Amino acid sequence: MLLVIVSCAIAFTGRSATPAGIFIRGIVRDSVTTEGLPYSSVRVDGSSVTAVTDSRGIFELTVPAGSAFITASCQGYAPATVALKTHGLQIYDINLKPQATELAEFVVKKKKYSKRNNPAVDFVNRLRRLGPASDPRRNDWYSYRTYERISLGINNFDTVSTKGLLKRMPNLIEHVDTSEISGEPVLNLSVHETAATTYYRKNPSSEKRITEGVRTAGIDELAEGDNVQTILADLLRDVDLYQGNITLLKNTFVSPLSSIAPDFYRFYLVDSAAVIPGSDKPHVALAFYPRNKASMGFQGHLFVERGDTAMIVRRVEIAVSPEINLNFVKNLRLTQTFDVADDGSRLKTSDRLLLDMQVLPATPELYISRKIEFSNHSFVEPAASDSIFGRLGRDYTDTSAHDRDNGYWADVRTVPMQAGESRADSLMTKLRKNKLFYWGERFLRNMVTGYWATGKNSKFDIGPVNTTASYNSLEGLRLRAGGMTTANLSPRWFARGYAAYGCRDHKWKYSAEVEYSFLDKKIHPREFPVHSIRLRHQYDVDRLGSHYLYTNADNFVLSWTRMSDRRFTYRRSTKLEYTLELNNHFSVVASAEHLRQEASPYLLFTTNAGRQISHYDMTVFGADLRFAPGETFYQARSYRVPVDETVPVVTLSHRYAPSALSGQRYGVNRTELSVSKLFMLSFMGALDVKVSGGHVWGATVFPELFIPNANLSYTIQPGSFALMNPMEFINSSYVSWHLSYQARGALFNLIPGVRRLGLREVVGFSGIYGHRSSANDGAKYLALPSDATTSRMDKPYMEISVGIDNILRFIRLDYVWRLNYLDVPYHIDRRGLRVAMQFTF
Repeated sequence: MLLVIVSCAIAFTGRSATPAGIFIRGIVRDSVTTEGLPYSSVRVDGSSVTAVTDSRGIFELTVPAGSAFITASCQGYAPATVALKTHGLQIYDINLKPQATELAEFVVKKKKYSKRNNPAVDFVNRLRRLGPASDPRRNDWYSYRTYERISLGINNFDTVSTKGLLKRMPNLIEHVDTSEISGEPVLNLSVHETAATTYYRKNPSSEKRITEGVRTAGIDELAEGDNVQTILADLLRDVDLYQGNITLLKNTFVSPLSSIAPDFYRFYLVDSAAVIPGSDKPHVALAFYPRNKASMGFQGHLFVERGDTAMIVRRVEIAVSPEINLNFVKNLRLTQTFDVADDGSRLKTSDRLLLDMQVLPATPELYISRKIEFSNHSFVEPAASDSIFGRLGRDYTDTSAHDRDNGYWADVRTVPMQAGESRADSLMTKLRKNKLFYWGERFLRNMVTGYWATGKNSKFDIGPVNTTASYNSLEGLRLRAGGMTTANLSPRWFARGYAAYGCRDHKWKYSAEVEYSFLDKKIHPREFPVHSIRLRHQYDVDRLGSHYLYTNADNFVLSWTRMSDRRFTYRRSTKLEYTLELNNHFSVVASAEHLRQEASPYLLFTTNAGRQISHYDMTVFGADLRFAPGETFYQARSYRVPVDETVPVVTLSHRYAPSALSGQRYGVNRTELSVSKLFMLSFMGALDVKVSGGHVWGATVFPELFIPNANLSYTIQPGSFALMNPMEFINSSYVSWHLSYQARGALFNLIPGVRRLGLREVVGFSGIYGHRSSANDGAKYLALPSDATTSRMDKPYMEISVGIDNILRFIRLDYVWRLNYLDVPYHIDRRGLRVAMQFTF
């Protein structure tokens, strides 16, 4: 979604530029049979630009300006060098002569590819087996420094079609650099630099990353805090080929050094005397291609120095097939280089990832560059090892990291910046001189944050905007206005609140909150880590059995529902809450709350003895423990959306309200545990698992029991049941599960024609099994709603769904079936369609 916003924000700049390089196409053939030679290597002489022919022998690449020759090579053939044309049609037909007699028969007979008795497969198996012997983490201590720079810009920036823009802002041309993929002009929009040191200890095993410097410039201001960089860092993860699975762009790719690689890839030894940049020694070049081009695999080359018995990879060149089921990406190039330490450890020296992508048609193409340089490799115990490894969490940012001066960056910057990158800090000032961009930026920023700023360096923001108007069966049209103070007023004291009015029930609802943060905040009090104390008083409707995880209950999107439900209560609450989050993502929340639950005309409170009451009061003490090691998230002002969902999340909560307190008729003693994690299953996709359970110790009134979340909307809502009625099942003990398997095109990729659509399969299975204790049927406790829509559970309730994801690249459509509890004396939905909009790679 962020990339869509960026594209729209700068759409006025135009695109389609005159390329600075030359795009060429061609075919490499066997000179005897004239048939194409698959998986041949084509290299631009004097540069690191290479390509590999496809299964037909066809290749495409962009040749840097000034290049004169290209060389094609293939195992068993003599290399051929061809001069590049200076004008005319840039199509080449390159013929290679068979070089070895024993291979001539192989070519003529066109043997089918086989991994058996294949020297290339034997070669890659040896690479994998010997990998642990050169792993630097086999040492007791290991540390290294990294300098990382991520740049984002508009690709194909057309200085001709944007002549009017450049006339108004002539200095904009200073921010234009050249794409390292295509050689075309790129207008830099954002540059993020990080300097860090990583420390590894073998026993006990621990790894820490200390960020010493952070510098950001450009359009990152569109999103608050570090959200842009958090998302980019998750998308552009470090690639380690010696891991079986590689997570990149939110997808899992099979590594060419994986144990299953011989079954997933085709391997070819294409050159035994390849020369790589920075070395004059001959190298063996191993080419690899996925057997199914639409599957999640790479294509490219591995280079190993000829005669190296340790079989250490010295250079990696990776790309993806144009037919891969990967959204938005038009071109991907990854290059890694390695050196060898005196003890035989392989040391990564550089990692460069380049992307060309287009989020939506008719929007500018984006160019992303991530460059990492590694230095200061050491196998000696660091001087302050106790202090380093005594810190909580894996990642730690120095308190002065964001305040480093130009002299610091000149020292640590091991990759020279292009001219446009070095001027990114002044880009926003120049762009805002354009009224279209200025107002477009303000609108998009307000939409992203959900709040409207009241001025420059706003001290009070109005919102959330998506709750301004909504509809539900009890209130009818609901109108709401609210806002919150920001750190511009005070970095530690914050306030927020709202007032809402229901046009059908004619009641005012409201909330007022004040919070003190023990840590200075940049914008709002929910920024990680939270250490605060908060006091809130609230009066609003309580939608029993319809509490959503990642959105507000009065979000206008949820107004369109599959059934009417008026059985809400009115909840008045005064709550004091203390929150402590630690750097290792362990958090503690302690609270004390006095609440009053009031009956509504559609949900009356009647005891089992037949006495009607208007409300009940409770004083509740709560404690919540949460642990999510390594968690990353998109930080909104009221909630967080997980970015890396592979992180396990464990939550334990307990609520206790003693009934012996003065004026209280009821009490509660309730414990709940939940565990969730996304399991990456390599080329088979991913499995999202969430399991939870709870128990109420003793008896209480039914609104305080466990009521599963019923999703009444037509949208897909995580953690809820799509076809369950609100309050259909009310339990004092329960266990529930939500499983979602994302096959990511495992079947559709095998169907010719269909795989071009990029469709992906999704299968879901959810259920709950619980029990309601008869102790809750005592005379003084509240009777269940009298409209006969609540069942006791004698078996698990279950739903199953089958869906198609990635329709038009951003739509998911699920068809859901209710598997049981079909013969009940109240209305139910047996099946239905659910939809979601999501932007995923």
